[in-house]
This record gives sequence, structure tokens and C-alpha cells, in this order.
Amino acid sequence: MSSAVFAADPSGFPRDQTLIVSMLTGRVGTPSNFNEWVGWRNRDRGMQNLANEPLWSVDFATGQIINGLASGDPVYNEDFTQLTIPLREGVAWSDGMPFTADDVVFTIETIIAEPGLANHPTFATAVKDVYKTGDYEVVIELLESDSRFHTHFLDRWGCTWIMPKHIFENVEDVVSFEFNPFVGCGPYKLHSFDPAGYWTAWEKRDDWDKTPTGMLFGEPVPKYVLIQTYSDGSAKIIAQLTHQLDVADHDAEGFAAAMAQGGTIRAYQLTYPWVVNNDPCLTGITFNTMVAPFDNKEVRWALVLAIDIVEYLAQAVDGQATLSPVHVPHLGAYPEYYIEPMQEWLKNFALDLGDGEKFYPYDPDAALKVAEYARQRGHQVSDDPEELKATFGLGWYKYAPDVAAKLLEKNGFTRDANGKWLLPDGTPWRIRITDINDTGHHQFKNGNAAVQQWKKFGIDAEYIATDAYSTLQQVGDFEVGAVWPALEPWGAGADLYRSLNAFYSEYMAPIGDNNRGHASRWSSAEMDDIIKRMRATDPTDIEATVAVSTEALQLLIEEMPSVPTYGYSGFMTWDEYYWTNWPGAENPYMGPYGHWGTLKYMLPSLQPTGNK
Repeated sequence: MSSAVFAADPSGFPRDQTLIVSMLTGRVGTPSNFNEWVGWRNRDRGMQNLANEPLWSVDFATGQIINGLASGDPVYNEDFTQLTIPLREGVAWSDGMPFTADDVVFTIETIIAEPGLANHPTFATAVKDVYKTGDYEVVIELLESDSRFHTHFLDRWGCTWIMPKHIFENVEDVVSFEFNPFVGCGPYKLHSFDPAGYWTAWEKRDDWDKTPTGMLFGEPVPKYVLIQTYSDGSAKIIAQLTHQLDVADHDAEGFAAAMAQGGTIRAYQLTYPWVVNNDPCLTGITFNTMVAPFDNKEVRWALVLAIDIVEYLAQAVDGQATLSPVHVPHLGAYPEYYIEPMQEWLKNFALDLGDGEKFYPYDPDAALKVAEYARQRGHQVSDDPEELKATFGLGWYKYAPDVAAKLLEKNGFTRDANGKWLLPDGTPWRIRITDINDTGHHQFKNGNAAVQQWKKFGIDAEYIATDAYSTLQQVGDFEVGAVWPALEPWGAGADLYRSLNAFYSEYMAPIGDNNRGHASRWSSAEMDDIIKRMRATDPTDIEATVAVSTEALQLLIEEMPSVPTYGYSGFMTWDEYYWTNWPGAENPYMGPYGHWGTLKYMLPSLQPTGNK
């Protein structure tokens, strides 16, 4: 196969027919390689958001599941050892070949047969057989009960994509194959890309009506979409102010600058706090529980109580975020199913300080304190209780440094003459938070906010920014990180399986080995039991799903291997000079981000302004 055309300059596209989107994950290191089945290939360069269609997608704005290449829900047998997937008829790959059940069967068989593919361990140990019962129906037989096996094909930020069989069956080595040009079932096809990895251009297919996007939502409006990365935040702001960037993700400072200077620039919300607040990512702090003293839950809780969440949020995002006291974000169905029903449990949850003394750490008024901070900053904040909940959340944990000190002293910690904390062996306590070096990222924001709180408490804390943070966390070569405290849920319905399954003990590796579970490396027999019961629960049984998931959330609070702080705040802006009818908070018809897979579903609703 010949490679797609590439060029060093993205100019030449008619601006009034071209949507320009900033790329979240930065420059592409291997710009000619589109083989996502091997591993990360910067899928937000347009592969997931324009050119690919999964079996199913989650739209986190509406909480709905969108049937893509699948024509409906999977059908399981009674014991969840078999599922049948109905497929959408009439879909064509971008090279004109029809999409059929053969593509799905071939994909699963290839992943099972090839150890070098990313999902090989999961599929090889889970799938007993896969076959088609017609051109548009696939049956998967499993080795064990798994009521959620289909979610491997459910896209919310990546999933198992379907291979075009007619291409991959002729490839000698699927691991080294670059899959260039990319061929997908989405409404756009690859046009060109920068050999240095700074941009990728996509063109609307002539047969867009043979894609799930076209069938469900109609014709995408822009003829071209350019996904571009920028040297720094200032370059991104300048590009948007000069109408050379339509969709941009900023840090808090860049967001404020763009909003202040751009007359045609708008945010997701039309009033404070302006940001995207329906993102299913939950930010926070993660302890490496295989490293002392973070293997002690009372030490972990002491560090939580040493945080003034109002100061923390002020430093991280100027208060523009929604708190969550549990390991699931305050959005969609989650407050109704979990956070609000858990309020009484949270209020009654107590820490044992020794000598019969107990402390109740939950503060149901924490979010109101953040709202008051916003008012003091001069922002217009509603007094309506329901609006305050939606904007700032419900509660969090008390700032109680005196109680934190009691917990530490109970476990042998002491203070020196200067009030600095010493480990039980008498050496100075130094905490190093190792994580991302992108100053605008919420992991950077959380990590540095925690450092400031713990320094104030008397701990020698420091944030270590490094390009290698992901690798270090994967092999356990870190003390504390700011990776998400729990994997983000799917963003729809009550099912928290995606968030909670990562704490299963079989996924946890010893330090030095690659970890397949949550970065905290925490697990327990009690959590394993909960996860096993969850796997045997029908996710459509809402009452049973909520009951078992609530058990897991309560256990995570008791143990606190990671600290949930606030839901991901999207500092995103749209420029309305060339395109309007964005899915803002007043009309959230689709997930608003340019880097999510639902971008393609947004594009049929955009309206050109007529500006040239």
C-alpha cells in the first residue's frame, strides 16, 4: 500500500470549508504510523474523532450509547458466556469495500493469534470462539462469565477497533504494519499529514452516507478538518484570536486570555465557571501503596486531612471545578445513583484516632465554601441550591491538620524542632510527586496543589515533572502521582465497572514489572470479591449494579489508595467566526470536545457563517 500524501505546510485548504481543531495530546512521534491495534498512535489526530467508527460510542453529554457499526445492543445468554452482536448494514470502508461480519471475526481472531497486539492478553484469555451467523451478525463465546465483554468495543476514549479484513489479511506482519493510509468507516478519509507530526488533514468522503455518522446524523458540514498541535499555549491563543483555530483546549490562564481578547470566542458555559463540566474523568492524587509509608491507609488519610480543598482548588483551577468525595465524578447519573445516596454513609464514616477517639472527616459544606471563594473573586454565583450542586458538587473532606498529626503520631511519626515531619525511623519525610510536565494538564495542577498543601503541613514535598512519568508509574518507580484516582467510567448509565475493575488483584504487578491495574497498585480480597460479583451482575439491572458498585466506592473511601478531588474541567473555547451552533451547555446535543470520538457526530450540526 502506498503512503498518504504528506506536506510540511497545512495552508491551501479553503478556510471557510475547513474546521481547525487543536490536538490535545501534542505532536505525533510516528506520523506515518496509524496502527492503533499495536498501541498508542495519537488517536486524537483524527483517527478516533473523524475516520473511525467503533461498534458503540458513549456520548457523555447526553449519557447515551450511540450504535455505530453495531445496529443495536449486544444480546447475552443467561450466564453471560455468549454474546451476539447485530451489525449495521450498508456501511462501507473509506476505500469502498463493504463492512461485514467477516471484519469483526477477523479482528478478534487476529488479536488472539498475535501476541504483539495490545489487546492480545485480554482476548486470548477470555474468548473461546468467535464466528458469524450471517453477514451482519457475530457470536462470541467466552471461557468465563463476563456480562461486560462487549465494552471492549465501546468507545469513550479508545476501544478495540475493527480491522478492515481485506487489507490486514494481506499483511505479513500486523505488528510492524503502519496502516498508512488509514482506512476507516467514519465520514472522513486521510488527506495528508505533516512528516514532523504537527498536523493531520482529513477530507469528507464522497460516500459519507455509507457511514454510521451519515446514516444517524446526516452529512458533516466541513469539507476538510485539520487537526493541529501548537508550540505552546500562546501560539494557540494567537491562532484562535486570528481565526486560524476553531476548537481549542487551554490551560486556565490561556482560557482566560482567549476569553478576554476574542470577540467571537465563546466557552462551553455562557456564564461562570464557563468550563466543560460534564467530562467523565475524575482528577486527583494517587499513592503507590507498595511503597512505605503509603502502604498504610492511616498515613494516606492523614495526607487527605492536611489538604484545604478550597485553597487546593483555587491554586489548581481558580475554583472552576466540581468536587467529588468519591471515586466517580459528579456528573450525569452518578450524583443520583451514588454521590447523593452515599451522603449519610459519608457523614457517619469515622477514622479511629486511638484511645477510643473517633473523627468524622466528611464535610458536606465543602462545595459551598468553594462557591464562596468564587464570589470573593468577583464571579456571579447562583444562590440556587440545585445550581450550586451542579457547579461545585456536594461535599469533600475537612481540613484538619491537627487530626492528621494525631494519625501520623499514632503510627510513629514525629516532628523536629522546626515543625518538620520525620518518618518513624527519625529521618526527614520527603514526598516526591512524579508526573506529567505539561503545565496545563490537570495532573500537573493536582500534583502541584498537593505539594503546596503538604509543604504547609510540614512535609518536604516536591513535584517532579518528567516525560517518563507514564513509564515510571507503570513499573512502580514512584511514590505519589497525579494520575486519575480511578479510571473514568463510561460516562453513561449507572455502571462503574470500568472504574472499579482496574483494582482487581490479578492486574497488580510487583514493583519493577509492568502493571495492568490501577497505578496505586492497591487491591484487597474484599475488593476482589466485589469485582467478581460485579462481573456476574447484569449491567441492565440498575438496582443490583448500583448496590455492588456502592460497596466498592465505600471500600475505596475507607482505604483511600487514591484521592478524588474534582471532575475534569475542560478549558475549551470555540471561535464562532467561521462556524456556529456548537453544542454548548445551553444546547448540549453532543460531547463538545474536538479530541473525543463524538466529534464526527457533532459536525453535521455545525453551521457556516459565510465568512471568507
